[in-house]
Amino acid sequence: MPHFVAAHGSIRLNTEILPVRTSLFRKTDLGDWVLDCHTTSIDHRNLQRAAHEIVSTDVPVAFPTETVYGLGADATRSEAVQGIYRAKQRPSDNPLIVHIHSLSQLRQILQPSTDFTSSEEADGHSNEFDRDRDDGQLSAAHFEGGADPIPSIYHSLIKRFWPGPLTLILPNPLDSRLAQEVTAGLQTFGARMPRNPHALALIRSAGVPLAAPSANASGKPSPTTAQHVLHDLQGRITTIIDGGPCQVGLESTVVDGLCDPPVILRPGGVGIEEIRQCPGWQKVLVGYKNVSETTSNPRAPGMKYRHYSPKAPVLLAEYPGMLPTKADIAKCCGRIERLGIVRTNQWRMNDFEAVFTTSTSKHALEQAESKQYIQARGPRIDGNFPITVIPIEASADNDHLTIIDIGLGSDAETVARGLFSALRELDVNGVDAIVVEGIDESQGDLGAAVMNRLRKAAIPFK
Repeated sequence: MPHFVAAHGSIRLNTEILPVRTSLFRKTDLGDWVLDCHTTSIDHRNLQRAAHEIVSTDVPVAFPTETVYGLGADATRSEAVQGIYRAKQRPSDNPLIVHIHSLSQLRQILQPSTDFTSSEEADGHSNEFDRDRDDGQLSAAHFEGGADPIPSIYHSLIKRFWPGPLTLILPNPLDSRLAQEVTAGLQTFGARMPRNPHALALIRSAGVPLAAPSANASGKPSPTTAQHVLHDLQGRITTIIDGGPCQVGLESTVVDGLCDPPVILRPGGVGIEEIRQCPGWQKVLVGYKNVSETTSNPRAPGMKYRHYSPKAPVLLAEYPGMLPTKADIAKCCGRIERLGIVRTNQWRMNDFEAVFTTSTSKHALEQAESKQYIQARGPRIDGNFPITVIPIEASADNDHLTIIDIGLGSDAETVARGLFSALRELDVNGVDAIVVEGIDESQGDLGAAVMNRLRKAAIPFK
């Protein structure tokens, strides 16, 4: 049960990070899987504690996925789902993604609640979802109820990308088992089967599907480590399962196959060209914008309001990344004493030193090139990206300025994995503004997803 402590006249929760080793899990297929864990181990106790909190309290639990850390609650209980909105301070008109551990569990969600009774209910036990209702196959011949409730348009995607960073928009039954807060008033819901073994183990142990957005304060960069979650949600939740840094670093791709032609509602961990290789998805369209959509109900998470933003204003240089001038930065960000830089492809570490110094002579640039810069305390962010501190002395034209530089490299996959961590690290370093070098979104499956997130966080610079 959650432990409450008083702090500053308000009620806060005692938040703990619980490590669970990944070597204990073995996923077999799209159906079920095996948890190799002794019941007396600390890993098992931590996992069972988190699962118990999900089914017995209204306080959500943070857990790792391959994309970002999620904040999970029982998707079938309104009070539990409302706990997510309270913890994140998130508007309730944004739908939540439902996370499942097997196709069997998904099929039960897709059926009206009056159409079946789980084996536990029949025996007079708990009403958790039946884990062994089918063998996880996609053929209707393997489904007891006749026609498979999973729309056939999704079968090719499930076979190729699940478990993984892909969310499917599905029809919500009229007599749905899902809490109405999950769908935000829509007749559909998003569902995905995560690849991360911690997530699968938690969902199975809890026995219920988990509604789970990213485990950050609403509007802030998504968390890719347990420490990021603690920074945002300390005192608002009790449990964070620590599974180490996330592999992908960006949220899942969201697709809607219920319309013709099908559309991609949010770019993410699966690229559009990969999706177009699947039967029935050759003509998939892009259905998302690179700005927040505030005039209508969003069809998927991440489409509404301002997202992925650190405290400091972010200035985005679109690819091929022309270097902004001192005047450009001042116009967008005002007077600054600490400037954060996120480099990806063409910019060099010393470029901004040249921008803020009066002399651009060859000798001055050679001196900047050879300078030994100070490594920031760390000295690397999650994902092993170096942080460099570049002090620029005051002059007749400039106040003293400190530049905090983070180089992510040019590969879209690497940039995706490190982007949110870089924005968070610069916030921790107290920068007044952040300048980000954009990447070529036509190269690599994650390029469009990276730029989509950056454009929603940034002030455009052209």
